[in-house]
Amino acid sequence: MTKEKIVFDCEDALQMKAVAVMIQKASQYHSTIYIVRSGRRANAKSLLGVMSLGIENGAEIEIEANGDDEKEACEALISHLKNPKIAV
Repeated sequence: MTKEKIVFDCEDALQMKAVAVMIQKASQYHSTIYIVRSGRRANAKSLLGVMSLGIENGAEIEIEANGDDEKEACEALISHLKNPKIAV
């Protein structure tokens, strides 16, 4: 299992788009991927699940990936979340 923490830093106007793109990116991998925030965990491939976490600007989140492409998946999501403007 691969885990990495990050602080979500995104302009208010781009937050929902950044989260939607993250879900699309997560769906490209075979690994099981979860987003963890404040002790709550959601499937990173589920829009409803991720939205239920209430990810907002400045929130500390953790990406957990488990599977054959877990490192690649975790790196891609962290990279996107560090600079979400690239994919918008």
